[in-house]
Amino acid sequence: MGENNNMYPLYMERLIRLTHIEPFDHESYKELLSEICHTYRIAKGVTEFYQTPLMEQLGKGVSYCDFDDGTGTNILLRIRIVSPSKAIILGTVYTSYENDDYTNEEIVQIETMFRVILGFVSRRRLITLFDNYGFHDIDGYRNFRAFARFLDISNTENKLGGMIAFHIDLHNFTMVNQEIGRENGDIVIKRYYEAVEKAIGDSGIIIRLGGDKFVGVFERSVKRNVYNIFSGYLVQYDDVKERKIWVTAAAGIYMLPNPFMMKTYGDIMDKIMLAANTAKRQTSGSIVVYDDKMKKAKEHIKKIQTDFRDALKNEEFHVYYQPKVNMETKKLKGAEALCRWIKDNTIIPPNDFIPVLEINTDICDLDFYMLDHVCKDIRRWLDEGKEVVRVSVNFSRKHLIDVDMLPKIIDTIDRNNVPHEYIEIELTETTTDVLFSDLKRVVCGLQEQGVWTAVDDFGVGYSSLNLIRDIPWNVLKIDKSFVPKNIEDEESISNKMFKHVISLAHDIGLECVIEGVETLDQLAVLRKNNCNIVQGYFFDKPLPLQEFEQRLVQQVYDINY
Repeated sequence: MGENNNMYPLYMERLIRLTHIEPFDHESYKELLSEICHTYRIAKGVTEFYQTPLMEQLGKGVSYCDFDDGTGTNILLRIRIVSPSKAIILGTVYTSYENDDYTNEEIVQIETMFRVILGFVSRRRLITLFDNYGFHDIDGYRNFRAFARFLDISNTENKLGGMIAFHIDLHNFTMVNQEIGRENGDIVIKRYYEAVEKAIGDSGIIIRLGGDKFVGVFERSVKRNVYNIFSGYLVQYDDVKERKIWVTAAAGIYMLPNPFMMKTYGDIMDKIMLAANTAKRQTSGSIVVYDDKMKKAKEHIKKIQTDFRDALKNEEFHVYYQPKVNMETKKLKGAEALCRWIKDNTIIPPNDFIPVLEINTDICDLDFYMLDHVCKDIRRWLDEGKEVVRVSVNFSRKHLIDVDMLPKIIDTIDRNNVPHEYIEIELTETTTDVLFSDLKRVVCGLQEQGVWTAVDDFGVGYSSLNLIRDIPWNVLKIDKSFVPKNIEDEESISNKMFKHVISLAHDIGLECVIEGVETLDQLAVLRKNNCNIVQGYFFDKPLPLQEFEQRLVQQVYDINY
């Protein structure tokens, strides 16, 4: 007992010094614990750490045992500490049955030293925990703070030059979750992440921005391995049944020059985001490398979006009408309203602004602007006694998320006092079940109101027969790319498909309009397949208002073929 009393102050001094000085000397700490345990006849000491009381109940924590002589069977002391953050720290001291005769003073000394040890363990564990929370998200993925720290350190050490930065977005993951379930989808994302992480190695990093979006950097020496995973990787998500799924990503890449010094994170993030946005508009498994053209494209997008509101207010957008002609009678059958932006007497091509407006919902405002102006023209033609034809107006797929789309269309038509049969709304096919349902709802609603509907660009995408089976369209607009090139080769797949699609459309009562007709050969193919209504440069390009009004008066084309 006297020996213990003499050693106790020394042990306390050494414990406090070792547990409060950095860097922590783990070996010296273990040696001191061993001395204390031998002196006080302690067989084993165990500490446990739980983040929350619930995790303590579930037994989900971490434990440490820095001394165990193999004889500890009797619990001498158990201490439970609850931190202000509600973390739980448990400490248990064991002795052997042969050495369990302790005085009260010894128990107090052991408890005091053990509380110092528990405080030290809990402090270090909490620091580790907070560090983990700071640099990882709730699902255990490294987060943007971890990416920023990696970039900062590498930049300070001048190691970023020559590395490859990336942003990836896994393709069609909403559909993957629908197909295999969200729980399995989470497993797929995690294992894909781990595959990229392994390919990158310790010299780089991958972190999750959120959902199925990731960014990171890696050295050029592992480029091929990483690119292979971006292009497509087979992920096993069910180890029992060995079920797998092929995962591809849209990857935006920025090759960091060498040397390279980062001033802000935007020096990297802006470029990989631009490249990734381009990749997402391409095929699955696409990898797009940033170049200066993308920067110019971004500036162009910003300018279009900035100028759009003023252009709308100043009515810089004009309606051009491209006639639809019955090629048997050569008579004007209808027209499609096409938008032209005329700014400072210069026409801005639609391809320069329509895709930009479709990035957000600006295109929806333009569509209703066009419908309103078409209705105003039709109302005026009717008042002037002209022979009016039905006019089709394009509506973007972006409208389908608007539950008020249908009443807004009807209100625009009625506000201009236009009979509904003179308006046709053109909509494009969609590939998702949710949008397909919305598309059907809108088309059926327009039908009930007597407004014509057309499915646009049939044959351009992966058109499904469900599109014309389940939705009651009036008109099927077929793109010229679907029209066979060689009329003589009747046994070709393209000829057979075209012939049967047209026959099917006619059988179910759809009016067929062929777009982009420019040559006599195309006309011959169409006549042979009973396609009478055509639209294209062979008859007319899109016409400004006054020229189209002349067509309304003329009605019949003076042309031979």
